[in-house]
Amino acid sequence: MSTTPSFTSMNASDLAEILFTSPLQESDRPSAEQVRAAIHVRFGACGGDSAACAAVVAQEAGDHPESFLARMRWALTTVYAAYPDLTTAA
Repeated sequence: MSTTPSFTSMNASDLAEILFTSPLQESDRPSAEQVRAAIHVRFGACGGDSAACAAVVAQEAGDHPESFLARMRWALTTVYAAYPDLTTAA
């Protein structure tokens, strides 16, 4: 039995938090494929635990409050483009 969660069970906000913690940047202009791959890799790096990724987001918000909002907005917009069938709430 696999313990890897399905990304289809996550909402856009969950995936945006994971993307936020990835090395992708808005200036990279990543394709939808690159976004999905980055989310997959980063989620694996968090041990498949979305709470671990959320902790990184919280740390970044505290360390870099001046850029947090813009990066999170980019992450959410980018997730919507890469996963057009997602909703914001579970």
